[in-house]
Parts: sequence; C-alpha cells; structure tokens
Amino acid sequence: MKKICLSLAVMITLFSCQKEDDLQTTAKVSKRACASQEVLERQLKENPELASKMEQIEAFTENAMRNPNQYRLVNGKIEIPVVVNVLYKTTVENISLTLIQSQIDVLNKDFNALNSDYNQVPALFSGVKANVGISFVLDQVIRKATTKSSWGTRDAIKKSKQGGLDPTSPSTKLNFWVGTIGGGILGYAQFPGGQSATDGIVIDPLYFGVYSNSSSSYPYNLGRTATHEVGHWLNLRHIWGDANCGNDLVSDTPNHDSANFGVPTYPHYSTCSGAPVEMTMNYMDYTDDRGMYMFSTGQKARIDAIFVSGGPRFSFAQP
Repeated sequence: MKKICLSLAVMITLFSCQKEDDLQTTAKVSKRACASQEVLERQLKENPELASKMEQIEAFTENAMRNPNQYRLVNGKIEIPVVVNVLYKTTVENISLTLIQSQIDVLNKDFNALNSDYNQVPALFSGVKANVGISFVLDQVIRKATTKSSWGTRDAIKKSKQGGLDPTSPSTKLNFWVGTIGGGILGYAQFPGGQSATDGIVIDPLYFGVYSNSSSSYPYNLGRTATHEVGHWLNLRHIWGDANCGNDLVSDTPNHDSANFGVPTYPHYSTCSGAPVEMTMNYMDYTDDRGMYMFSTGQKARIDAIFVSGGPRFSFAQP
C-alpha cells in the first residue's frame, strides 16, 4: 500500500520528461505508448500557473477521499455526453459510425464493471475491484477532411486555426479527437486543471473502437486505449507513477517498478519494497488490451472526487 503525498515537488516527479517534437512517423506500434504525461509536462512548462492549480486539485481530491460524507454527487450516477471529432486524410482515418459506437460501448462496459473479462480479476484483488459507475452517451460526430498526415502531440488537432477542430462545449461534454498522431503514440489525454480550449482526449484511428484480432490494430484492438485515456481525463495516473516504484496517488494499487507490456503471467512480482504482486490487469498499466480489465476502489474514489461540488469536473455532474 502506498502513502499519498500531495507536495508539489513529489507531484511533479510523476511527470516523465521527454522531448516534445511534432511526431511524424505512422508505423504500427509494438508497445503501448500514451503521451499524456509528456503532454502534461509540456503544459506545465508553458503555463506556470498550471502547477499551482493542479496542486490545489490534488489537495481537494485527497480531502474528498478522506471525507466522503462531506461531499455528495449531484446525480447518483454520472452520464457524460461524448463528442467525437474525426479528422481524416484517408478513408481508413474517416472511421465509421459503427466503429465509433463500438468505442462508446466499450467505455460503458469498462466503467460499469460489465466487461466480459471483469471476472478474470485474481482473488488477491477481488476485494478492491471497482464499478466506477460512469456512463457515456454519444452526443455528436463531427468530421473534417484534412491534408495533414499526422498531428503530433502539441494539440494542433484541437484548434481550428491550425487545421483541427475546436472542442464542443468542453465544460459539459467529453471531446475525443480521432486522427493519426504519429510517433508510435496511441493516444493522450488532458488531466483536470488544463485549459478548457484543449480539454479532451486524442486517439489514433487505428486504436479507437473494436477491431477484429486479425487487424493491424492488434494487440490494441479492443478499445482499451480510450478506457486508459479516459482514466487520465478523470485524474488517474499511470499505475507505476511514471517513475521506478513511483506513486500513482492511489493507496490500494500495489507499487509497480515500471510499466508492463503484453499480457504478464500472473502473479507478476514487483521489484519494489516488499515485492508486491503487481496489478498488471489495471487499465492504467501499459498491457495489451486483452490484458487490462479493472479499476480499483481507490481509483474510483479519486474519480468521484472530481465530480463533487468544488471538484474540477463538477460541471459534468449537473442535471
């Protein structure tokens, strides 16, 4: 179990630093790559006020988790409207409505413990596996043809003036942008606290929705890239804390020495203190889509905190 620390210095150590060039390569990835932490690191450098804002969010979140009766959700269950912005140069990038709906269906299953692999959670973690209880409803699909081959991770895809699409009602609707990112990146999300004009999630079209096992999207073909990125959008960190034996700010997830790939054989032991069994099937690891199928109760509590009065996503909880 991990002690949650809210100091800004510790929080910032979570963010791995990586050169932020526009990414041009479009080759199929062999390992899951999420750029959310790298994008956050860039945003922290560009906006000095963001670190203070996120520190306040962490303090609020910790207080809400310690005192759950002090706050209440506006609705018993959160239902989030989803806008999918499709930016395409090729017909493959112009994904179908059927594929888009398959992704919404995956999110609803994964965030409501209705996924068929939920019963695979090992007995060791059965006491902390969680039904997050958030529903997603497709609100609209917006399509735009483009001449760009890839978008990189500097949020150009989210800006009409740079050839992308501005978000639609980002304070009340979750915006996805689906377009080729490049550089082996499957997707990235903006954490709570960032600017409204760039709030949302970017997913490469190869990894948005459910594809057959024989497709070029395998092993990231089951829609779990979006589940992972929505986790970030809901204030969850990578389970290894983006550092060797790092802190993901959740007490009931075991310490991981680093990211896991593929589908590790259970039990997979950490090299961190106490050699705990790692929760490799958690959505916030880097395992293959077929290898991730749970959130923890601690992660659910952290998510719940952002929707209560005063939380950074409270506007999504309004009737």
